[in-house]
Amino acid sequence: MVWASLSPVSNQIAAEFGLSASQKSLLIATPVLLGSIMRIPMGILSDRYGGKKIYIITMLFTLIPLVLIPFASTYLYLMLCAFFIGMAGTTFAIAISYVSTFFPAEKQGLILGIAGMGNIGNALSGLIIPRINANWGFDWIYYSLMIAIVVIVAIFAIFAKEMTLSTEKKTLKQSLSVVKDKNTWYLSLFYFLTFGSFVALSNYLPAFMGDQFSIGAVNAGLFSAGFAATATFMRPVGGILADKFNPPKLLTTGFAMIAVAAFLIAFSLTQYGIFTTLIFITALIVGLGNGIIFKMVPMVSKGNTGAVTGFVGAAGGLGGFFPPLLLGIIKQNMGSYTLGFILLGVFALICLVTVWIVYLRKQAVTT
Repeated sequence: MVWASLSPVSNQIAAEFGLSASQKSLLIATPVLLGSIMRIPMGILSDRYGGKKIYIITMLFTLIPLVLIPFASTYLYLMLCAFFIGMAGTTFAIAISYVSTFFPAEKQGLILGIAGMGNIGNALSGLIIPRINANWGFDWIYYSLMIAIVVIVAIFAIFAKEMTLSTEKKTLKQSLSVVKDKNTWYLSLFYFLTFGSFVALSNYLPAFMGDQFSIGAVNAGLFSAGFAATATFMRPVGGILADKFNPPKLLTTGFAMIAVAAFLIAFSLTQYGIFTTLIFITALIVGLGNGIIFKMVPMVSKGNTGAVTGFVGAAGGLGGFFPPLLLGIIKQNMGSYTLGFILLGVFALICLVTVWIVYLRKQAVTT
């Protein structure tokens, strides 16, 4: 929720600071940048020192930008705060490393899907933050988040137990050895699409709905919350399906559906009903995809889950960083978002071909 706290009020911020479409897009995307890059070291640190310790330290760190952001008086100051808010996004890598140690392989899809439901914070941001802003003002958005963080840290510190650490301490070189595994890069590519679409759309929809359909901040936030909630609740469903069926086959179907939806959206941007239907279908698909992909993560590198999670999670986060920037530039220069959704469809087709060549063709040959 902290990670996505700027996007629901981005139109108001843009109006107050006189921001262009590309500047507003950069502000929305900036928290995603640090939250993505830092997933790699945070996942490794979690494997090495324990997820509980690293989780608490990270949550406490997020209090710093939350304290500072109400005092922002310039765009540069606001961007700096937005950058450090990004640390909230690193907790995903810590969570996956932490919970995966408590459960056997046959339950990993479901369990990691449940852990990934922390993404519901994106939905809560869109639902709650515009209302806090409307009733109590901008500053109280961040006062409220500070209170929430302190409460959650206290609950987690008291009731959560620390994960069992490996007796063999991996060196940094050993932790980074996952880079040599091609599967790490393939899963990163797929997660760049699915989680990137989730982050990009849930963060950018409030601004998009305001620009495209002249919807107010509260209603646009509600729409964004619905998208994020739909994708989030489908994540454990994707994990359950991946526990029971062939994950690569499930991904091919998902990628094909994302491509079709993206191309249809590109040419229905002025049709509110059609756009709404297609965007929620997209939420269903990317949510399932997120759960399916992370079922595959422990299969790639057992005992080094935090490192793999860090890399794959970073790729997904970066997938949420670039599209808002690209959409802002496309809108500013072409007057329409059409090309952005066409590019999403093309990328989905690339992922579809890749998963077929790398995983399914190999299975077909061996059988």
